[in-house]
Amino acid sequence: MTMTQEERNEYVSYRLKSAFTTFDAAKVLAENGFWNSAVNRLYYAVFYAVNALLVNNGIYSSSHSGIRSQFSMHFIKSGKLDLKYGKLLSELYDWRQKGDYDNIFDYDRLSVEPLFEVVEEMIKAIQVMIDK
Repeated sequence: MTMTQEERNEYVSYRLKSAFTTFDAAKVLAENGFWNSAVNRLYYAVFYAVNALLVNNGIYSSSHSGIRSQFSMHFIKSGKLDLKYGKLLSELYDWRQKGDYDNIFDYDRLSVEPLFEVVEEMIKAIQVMIDK
């Protein structure tokens, strides 16, 4: 995938904005007790932020697993971002899969509410890296 610098900046800005609006959507879902849907939105909030960070650095991947592995290789294993963010991305991916595709599985307030603080922290940490 080749993008001009202007296209890349526009894409990164759009993805980062999507991360924050998707995070806000997760809050609304949680406030109304839709825990599986909140987990889905939390995963996508982080996914969009990670995608923005990768593209900002000229790293492209077309799959969820590719994005997770590129993020891990370039930002977690290198120490640029805290290990907990790599674990969070993987955990949210697994949780989203389980919540979206397992027939009889429901998350609850106790399991989902603690995720909000660390997800918001991760998105903001990525925004700081992008803004540098």
